[in-house]
Amino acid sequence: MSIKVLIVDDIPQTRENLRKLLSLEPDIEIVGMAATGEEGIELARKLRPDIVLMDINLPGMDGITATEFISRDVPEAQVIMISVQGEPAYMRRAMLAGAREFLIKPFSSDELISAIKRVYELGKTRPVIAPVKQPAVAEKEKPKKEGKIISAFSPKGGVGTSTIAANLAVALSSSGGNRVALVDLNLQFGSQDVIFNLQPRRHFADLVSENLTLDEETVTGAMLAHPSGVKILLAPPRPEMADYITPELVKKVLAVLKNAFDYVIVDCASFLNDITITALEDSDFILLITTPELTAIKGTKLFFQVLEALKYPINNVLLVLNKDDRRSGISAKDIQASLKHPIEAVIPNDEVRILLSVNRGIPIYSAERGSAFSEGISRLAGKIQQKGGSYVTS
Repeated sequence: MSIKVLIVDDIPQTRENLRKLLSLEPDIEIVGMAATGEEGIELARKLRPDIVLMDINLPGMDGITATEFISRDVPEAQVIMISVQGEPAYMRRAMLAGAREFLIKPFSSDELISAIKRVYELGKTRPVIAPVKQPAVAEKEKPKKEGKIISAFSPKGGVGTSTIAANLAVALSSSGGNRVALVDLNLQFGSQDVIFNLQPRRHFADLVSENLTLDEETVTGAMLAHPSGVKILLAPPRPEMADYITPELVKKVLAVLKNAFDYVIVDCASFLNDITITALEDSDFILLITTPELTAIKGTKLFFQVLEALKYPINNVLLVLNKDDRRSGISAKDIQASLKHPIEAVIPNDEVRILLSVNRGIPIYSAERGSAFSEGISRLAGKIQQKGGSYVTS
């Protein structure tokens, strides 16, 4: 089946150029063209296109307002906003109105066609929820057990937070059929797509829209499934798209995932902002990751002070020593004494295997279950499962 496209642009030459360009694609069909926002809304209601190419600057009703109407009245139509202005404020307004992609003029034919096909594929994953007929006598449902949110954080970059988060998710998924979600909350420069060798066809920014109901089907529809069984919500593919994601959205998404999965692993960026703090405050456990290096230990000590200010239960902080190496001159015992907090897991230094696993796009826990690193991850997963029912509420 061809992808039905509606073009909305007030410049006749632009409309014609887009029509000629897209007519060369055998799987794309131009079903209509409009010169104003009002005409675009009317044609969208009538023609029910898959994709609407919407210019942001239109006479009368602008493209953003027209997008709001189309997103409400023709929810199956996916809007790609086109503009000569690439400021984050414009992008954010467009995404909040319901646009699924933002193209900045001038763009190449490859960029346009790729965007149309990517947004079309994404649109097919958005759920269409039909009314459910209730039985005459409804059975009493068993209360659903909530999952646990576990945020992996380090105040210092380069200590292996993302690698530990990824492999811990795989380990928990491999143990007893747990449902495990992994959220890449390093929104500007996430790396979970590389670690799992995934193309970011769907990602966190797909959930940015006032017209979306953030239920389980919608949120999981923005996630990608990995053969390990882990479902992953990737960071946006471009750094500027992180501006669309608010702490309020993060809070709602984590709440949905907590009800849908047994474990939600959150890979946090190595700095404190409103989004990171939101994730940490909503976590049942925090994996605080450090290494036998004085700069990392200093940052960890300062972070404990932050947690105290946030009134986060210290007993729910699981201190993890990564890259343990006797040649460092600093032992786990020394670090425990300095931080006055027990180390829950010691993961040995295994840089060569980890480097190879990342470059291959295969988590080391999947590829080499018997490695020293994987054994350390197994012990950490076991500790988390033991503590699952005994966390302290704030």
